[in-house]
Parts: sequence; structure tokens; C-alpha cells
Amino acid sequence: MLLESTEHGSISTRQSLLRVMQQAGLIALQGETVALTNHGRELARSAAAPMEAPELGRDMERDLENAVVEADGEQRLVLVNHAESPLGQLQRRKAADGKPFLTADEFAAGERLRSDFTRGNLMPRMGANWETGVAGRNRSSANGTAELTDAAMASRFRVEKALDAVGPELSGVLIDICCFLKGLETVERERRWPARSAKLLLKAALGALDRHYRAQGGRSKPGRQGIVQWGAADYRPSIERSCG
Repeated sequence: MLLESTEHGSISTRQSLLRVMQQAGLIALQGETVALTNHGRELARSAAAPMEAPELGRDMERDLENAVVEADGEQRLVLVNHAESPLGQLQRRKAADGKPFLTADEFAAGERLRSDFTRGNLMPRMGANWETGVAGRNRSSANGTAELTDAAMASRFRVEKALDAVGPELSGVLIDICCFLKGLETVERERRWPARSAKLLLKAALGALDRHYRAQGGRSKPGRQGIVQWGAADYRPSIERSCG
């Protein structure tokens, strides 16, 4: 589909992407006219603004940061490797106004989804098609061998509830970036989306995800529980237990 603008020229896009952006509240369709909503205009300005890159030359240890997520009353400390996390990289980059593109709550929501996705043993077998659901799978389907634990099944239910709340239009970009750790440009290339569109849709999706978690009574809070670490396969961080 070809969109023409008197000020910005023409752009080719897919009707499916326009539907997703409309349902996310980023654009409004009136007949043959497509216009950004106020919300979409704000996000577009943030996405188009030059971003301050994080300081280069730091060692791997300085790219590690703890994030606390809560699920069903249980607090979990997640060790995030920003050097490999697309969400972490985006959260750490600052726009021209000095503010991060993602809020702390949006970042925490994405990390909570990734944590449940990992704990539910979904990575080896799940793709972008969520029509069959993730929680209804047989307990013996984890990696094709071992039975799923109750904790893993609970994590799968939480993932399914979260994706249902966000909706099929936005759940795909969440899974691609938060769980499969794909970069924004990779997502845009695979889905044939225009440049910077993945960034806008991810922002909208994380906002919807955060609202879902808040409605469930779960917010990121300080605390120390079991650590879920992820990063390079050969990376082994050293964490000192704090005293007192």
C-alpha cells in the first residue's frame, strides 16, 4: 500500500501494519486519509530524535544491572546483561531531552514477560504464532523430554494472560524483542515494516503490558529473591552477597 504526503513524499507499507498501529492508538483512519493521533505524534517525535549512545569501552561487568519483577506476590531479582538485551539497550539510550525512551515501568514489564517466558521453558518450541495458546500445552512437552514443574506451568499461564491482554496485534513485537532478543532493525526487516515503526509499536505494547500487570496487582518492587541470569552462553558473572 502506498501512502502519499504533501510534505514528506511517499512511503510503501502494509495494510496489516496500519491496522496494528490503528488498534494501538498511534494513527487514525478516516476514509482514505491516515493521520497520526496525538499519542502517535509524541512517540514519533521521540523515535525520530537523535539518541545519546551509552558510553563505549566499558567492560562486560558494567553492563550488568539488577531488575526486580513481581509475579503472584513473588519477587524475583533478574540480572540483565544490557550488552545483549535489545530492551536494555533501548532503555539505557536517552533522547535529546535527556529522558529514556522507555519508562522504568515499561522496561520492568518487558523483563517480567521475558522472565516468565524463560521460566516456562517456552524458548525452544515457541514461534510467533500464539493461536494455540501457551499454557494449554501438555506437561510432558517441555523440551520434548522432562515434565513441566508447577512453577513452569504457572509461568506459561502468566505469559498467555499477558499476551491475551496486550492483544495479537502487539504481542508479536513483545515476543520478538523481549523474549527472542531480536533487534529493532531485525524485526522491521523480517516483518517488512518501515524504519522506526518497531520502536513505536514496542513502546505501545510495553505500555499495554504494564497496564495489565498493574491491574493484576504486580509492580516492580525492591527485594532479593532467586536470580534469573541470562547472557552469553560462556558468561559466568560473579555476584557478591551484600551484608546487612
